[in-house]
Amino acid sequence: MGSLFFVVGGGASGKSAYAERVARAPKKPKTYIATLQPFDSEMREKVHKHQQDRGDDWITVDAPIDLVSALDSVPADHIVLLDCVTLWLTNVMLAERDIEQECAALLTALENCENDVVVVSNEVGLGIVPDNALARRFRNSQGRLNQLLTQQAQTVVTVIAGLPLALKGELPQLKEG
Repeated sequence: MGSLFFVVGGGASGKSAYAERVARAPKKPKTYIATLQPFDSEMREKVHKHQQDRGDDWITVDAPIDLVSALDSVPADHIVLLDCVTLWLTNVMLAERDIEQECAALLTALENCENDVVVVSNEVGLGIVPDNALARRFRNSQGRLNQLLTQQAQTVVTVIAGLPLALKGELPQLKEG
């Protein structure tokens, strides 16, 4: 089985850039599984910029909901960057899918995946308690999913203001940039 490297942080903390550096470290082909659905021009521009920043040496798989099939489709010699499970969970909720069932399927797929996988997620539980039921349900579901992913991961890193901090395992030695 492959390894699971989990990167978590707040919005705009630098977690995705750090996760990309982790995925680049081994000289393997790379697959980026994208969960974002760009509904407006700002998000389309963000996606385009991220694709340009990554370069042409990545295969991109768009998987706003079906991460199990996306993981299954990756060639065995690739490292996978899954960015991010927070947007994925949002998509699952908005599609009115069974959250527990979808999360369980994702965890099983990651456990059975032969590839090394870097997973990115947001820490959403550091703020105040949301004032509406949907937001509270999302925060609680994301918190549970993050906890389950950290239990399964060999390495867990949080990124704060661009600085990685190992919570489980050790930080890999990476080139700057």
